[in-house]
Amino acid sequence: MSKSKIALFLGAASALLGLNVAPATAQPAKAEDKQNVTPSQEVVVIGEIRYRNRSEATAPQLEYGVDFFQKFEPLTVGDALKRVPSVAFLSDVNESDGVRLRGLDPAYTQILINGEKVPGAGADSGAFGNGSDGSFFVDRIPAELIERIEIVRSASANRSGDAMAGALNIVLRNSFALDGGFMRFGGLYFAGDETFGGTIGGAYGAAVGQGRLLLGANIQERHNPKEKFSSRFTDRPGVTTRALVDIEDQTDVRDGRDYSVNFAYETPVGTGAFKLDGFFVRTQRTEDEDSIEYQNVPNRLVAGSAPLPAFGALRVPANILTYNDNDVAIEQTSWSLNSGYMFDMLGGETKIKLSYGDFKTKEDEFENEVEYLRDANSAIIANPLLRYPESDRFTRDLALVDIKDTETSAKLEHKREIGPLELEFGVQYQQKDREALNQEGRFRANQTGGTITPNAIGTSLSVTPTAPIVLATVAGGATTITRTNVDPFVMLSGKGGPVRWELGVRAENAETEIEDRTVIGAARNSSRNETTVLPSAHLKFDATENDRFSISLARTIRNPSFRFLSPAVLAAELGDNDFVGNQELTPETAWGVDVGYERRLGKTGVVGVNLFYRDVSDLIELTTRTVGGVPVVGSGGAGTFVYTARNTGSGTVSGVEVDLSTSLSAVGLKDTGVFLNYSWLDSEVKDEFGSRRFNSQSDTIFNVGFIQDIPSWGASFGATYRKQGDAFSRVVGEEVKTSYEGDLGAFVEKRFNEGFTLRLTGSNLLDASKDEVFDKFGTVVEQRNRVYDEFEIESERAGAVYQLIGRFAF
Repeated sequence: MSKSKIALFLGAASALLGLNVAPATAQPAKAEDKQNVTPSQEVVVIGEIRYRNRSEATAPQLEYGVDFFQKFEPLTVGDALKRVPSVAFLSDVNESDGVRLRGLDPAYTQILINGEKVPGAGADSGAFGNGSDGSFFVDRIPAELIERIEIVRSASANRSGDAMAGALNIVLRNSFALDGGFMRFGGLYFAGDETFGGTIGGAYGAAVGQGRLLLGANIQERHNPKEKFSSRFTDRPGVTTRALVDIEDQTDVRDGRDYSVNFAYETPVGTGAFKLDGFFVRTQRTEDEDSIEYQNVPNRLVAGSAPLPAFGALRVPANILTYNDNDVAIEQTSWSLNSGYMFDMLGGETKIKLSYGDFKTKEDEFENEVEYLRDANSAIIANPLLRYPESDRFTRDLALVDIKDTETSAKLEHKREIGPLELEFGVQYQQKDREALNQEGRFRANQTGGTITPNAIGTSLSVTPTAPIVLATVAGGATTITRTNVDPFVMLSGKGGPVRWELGVRAENAETEIEDRTVIGAARNSSRNETTVLPSAHLKFDATENDRFSISLARTIRNPSFRFLSPAVLAAELGDNDFVGNQELTPETAWGVDVGYERRLGKTGVVGVNLFYRDVSDLIELTTRTVGGVPVVGSGGAGTFVYTARNTGSGTVSGVEVDLSTSLSAVGLKDTGVFLNYSWLDSEVKDEFGSRRFNSQSDTIFNVGFIQDIPSWGASFGATYRKQGDAFSRVVGEEVKTSYEGDLGAFVEKRFNEGFTLRLTGSNLLDASKDEVFDKFGTVVEQRNRVYDEFEIESERAGAVYQLIGRFAF
């Protein structure tokens, strides 16, 4: 960390700690409060260190309350998850979108909100990491909505089985989470480009009639300025004939605002209880990428020395290759409504649940690219197109993505005792629908021998610079996809003395229908049906009051994503590479075992270790289409490929997970809390070139942190450090190694008797970078023999983010 950042953060922290105010303590719950309703003062003024909860579920599960995260003021659920075991991200710096539980692709992690699946599995534009594989972007949910996060390591029969890596259940604040209200307000400072932002929100809970109601709302601004630098060479390091091909300077600024509203209501009805809850989240976001590519280093401009989009009267440097201006405007809305009624029936308890969710995303993108040095012709006259001087070729691309996801689900479940045993059975229904529209348009003008010659690309595009670009639906860009599940299950559980156990079986019946309106003929409509039986078993043994052992066995499934099944060729779907689906894919299944040990430390602490293993069959992975061992060239020309999905056989995943959350009271430091988790991750799969890990799985994930409370001052401070191990990906034609530097965060807070807390936090204090190395090849034979087509090094860096947040209870 630079000296200036240390001085900035520590100076502000010292001033905050130095306030001469009487010490604060958490207010105890009132005696008349029922059903563990939490007073608002306890939510705002957390007067003691909170640790990981010790879950009493039979299935292996970790549980973290909101007070575990709150002192570090995470903006999103993704930010909060950076502190829990085995959660990795393959995102840009300061971003946390698709959860990679145990380092695996987001499609292997089941994301639930209040125990239910949600729509919003990403926009289908761009790479598959954006959720079209069935994953969910957790940075769409503001952290202010959550009550706790549950990490379920092994599947049970009463939940959907698409959770090979595990499940994350995001539990939102319910009607009993708050008695009274609180306000949250503050400012943010983004050091990367010295920009300010703000946030404001609050929640209120109270008795309404015979029940209780919770209302919450929040507005927050997000900003992430990044700088990226790339160098491309003819060969790998150490080769004497290696030469620099070109370099690229890039800025990438992501700016957005989130609006969220949530509510929960619960009331007794007859002999049972009725629940109704919902949330609404709207995100407006822009992504502005500008880059200049140079032929060699000596004469290159320095990124940031002048605004990239405006060369003005400056003469174009003699070695410039391209200038690219790429902007995306994104608007997303998510909402969900859930209802449930629980009542006594037939000697047991019956639950009826109905849920509906809706997710919409619109992306409006343009990309202007100016090319120089394309040929021997001298570019000596100004290009009349826009403001780009003396170019050989100008291309303007427009793209529009419009996607709507809806999910409807219903559950009927019954639970009853049979002697010393408990029987639970039911049926769960879910229907997911997706309507997608993807349109593109292009205008291109070439300069040849001093003249400007417009040329059309495609029949629907403009042929003159002044005419508007007409958007046309791309291949695979007009689709309707429906997946329907009807899944019965049965579970039997029991306990005796120190032993608890659970046995269950689930039958998942999935029907998928795809209509691709850009395809002519029989391939326009396709459908598939699969039935998969998923048994599970869990056992917990309390050896002593403090020591607990567990073992779990479960079978899980991963259905092919919608895009993996579509027959259309999607241009530039994976970077500059095309993608075409494979309708012959079969579901991927895995047998998994988890073995764990957990020990209670004192009154609040806990330490645990877990070993896991997954044996995967019919593994689904991306691969490059080849003809005679030569990759098929993509629509982008030489250097681009056509990818597809395939079942690649079997694979294994294994690892060891250790987590610690405790005070240091054993050594006389009762007001010091420490948190640590470490995950060692491994996997193996075979491809054309031998054995490797599952693509992009990090080998380790490490978190460590502490909180120091100062009761006499009514204050506390703390810090966390996170380091994610390297990830490697290999397909035909390209290999990528991704590395992240360590991420340091810190906070200092002052508590007040009146139910007010003032908190200063800093994240990414080390200006962490994301570094990638690309090995690129032309054919399978060249890749085996390490004959390079191109070797690229890319580094991305973002600045620190500071927040000053006040919370006031009323």
